[in-house]
Amino acid sequence: MATFIFRSNKAVHALVGCLCLLLMVQKGASYDFVVGGQKGWSVPNDPSFNPFNQWAEKNRFQVGDSLVFNYQSGQDSVLYVKSEDYASCNTDSPYSKFSDGHTVFKLDKSGPHFFISGSKDKCLKNEKLTVIVLAERNKNNNQSTNASPPSPQSSSSSPAPTTGQEGQSPSSDTNQTPSPVSEPPPPNAAASAFVSLAGSVGAFMVSVIMLLSF
Repeated sequence: MATFIFRSNKAVHALVGCLCLLLMVQKGASYDFVVGGQKGWSVPNDPSFNPFNQWAEKNRFQVGDSLVFNYQSGQDSVLYVKSEDYASCNTDSPYSKFSDGHTVFKLDKSGPHFFISGSKDKCLKNEKLTVIVLAERNKNNNQSTNASPPSPQSSSSSPAPTTGQEGQSPSSDTNQTPSPVSEPPPPNAAASAFVSLAGSVGAFMVSVIMLLSF
């Protein structure tokens, strides 16, 4: 009898631990979005059209996600700029500059984020990107169950610049605020979330079966 009670307590503790781990994995889920897809970060085929912003409008970006810029190092670069410099393709005073050929930029603040090519000529040909980042993933999920999505004004603040530190996000307001994203999550992000959830639940169920078999 004592052995049975000991094993039961051990099983309960293990199940609680597995459940906590499952919740942590789901809460911390984030996604990498490859800018430009297979073509990468480069001048559009039609300089009068911006495919990067069209792509961004079809995706849902949240705090913790990352943008991946692929380009040829030494021939191009990525500048993280304020809205005015984005509009005028001013490359002289970016918040951050990247030229490694494989830039991973983590979206650590909500609001609009602006990126342009380090080449002004390429920027003028629409090698530029605007991304609207929603609130933190867990906060956004809570809001979606209790209230309607926030208005454009509530998520349009931009981070203020941090002088002399590359890769840091600004927090000051910007004058230009693109339209808020209203599209559902992209297929690749939704599929990744489903696979992650299914794997976690599967591992949890296997742990339950193994523990109950003792």
